[in-house]
Amino acid sequence: MAHRARKRFGQHFLHDPAVIARIVRCIAPQPGDALIEIGPGLGALTRPLLERAGTLRAVEIDRDVIPHLRDHCAGAGELVIIEADALSVDFAAMGNDLRLTGNLPYNISTPLLFRLLGQAAHIRDMHFMLQREVVDRMAAAPGEPAYGRLSVTLAARARVERLFTVGRGAFRPPPQVESAVVRMVPRAPAFAIDDLALFDRVVTRAFAQRRKTLLNALKGLARRADLEAAGLDPGERAERIAPAAFARLANRLRAASTG
Repeated sequence: MAHRARKRFGQHFLHDPAVIARIVRCIAPQPGDALIEIGPGLGALTRPLLERAGTLRAVEIDRDVIPHLRDHCAGAGELVIIEADALSVDFAAMGNDLRLTGNLPYNISTPLLFRLLGQAAHIRDMHFMLQREVVDRMAAAPGEPAYGRLSVTLAARARVERLFTVGRGAFRPPPQVESAVVRMVPRAPAFAIDDLALFDRVVTRAFAQRRKTLLNALKGLARRADLEAAGLDPGERAERIAPAAFARLANRLRAASTG
């Protein structure tokens, strides 16, 4: 490989053909799909996606990999490269029914996910490779060890499906952690949220100190009467509370503040 991975960009280049083929099957790209790959690197995933869809936009921050990327994908289809930091890209301006994919650098994965979900009206689905620990937290259910703030806040915005784990040897250089592939489909939750910002605030406070009971963690924000009216045990901990229950509490607090 002519290009050396750069630590400051969190680069670990996927090279395992079996893993690449499995990701492509999960995405199932079709001709005409509005595919966007974030962080294509040297194009291991880009070319097979491009061959199936015909066109693909790639957002890449490292200008030095772009010549390699163009060479690797030559003749596979129409490749449009956007040289930019994905955290600064306005994906909503790229159209509708977008299908996003990529091997996301671990250091920007969470803020990038929330940036993308803020533009969810334009996105059909997302398939990302992330640190396995992050995917576990994204998809965890109440009572599971990985369940936390990320699990709840994502549940209010998307359907999250953990697809499969990827070992370290699938990358060059190998990362220090295992990875996993996740599918996210933006959608409204099955429960009502009257004020998303307040919902997020309640969830953040509840998980800020996991050992505290809800009553203590939410002190100054929610009273015992608010918790009980929302059907919550004030002595319970956040890690056992379902997203819908957090929504009931946030909705009650909003109603009380405007009533």
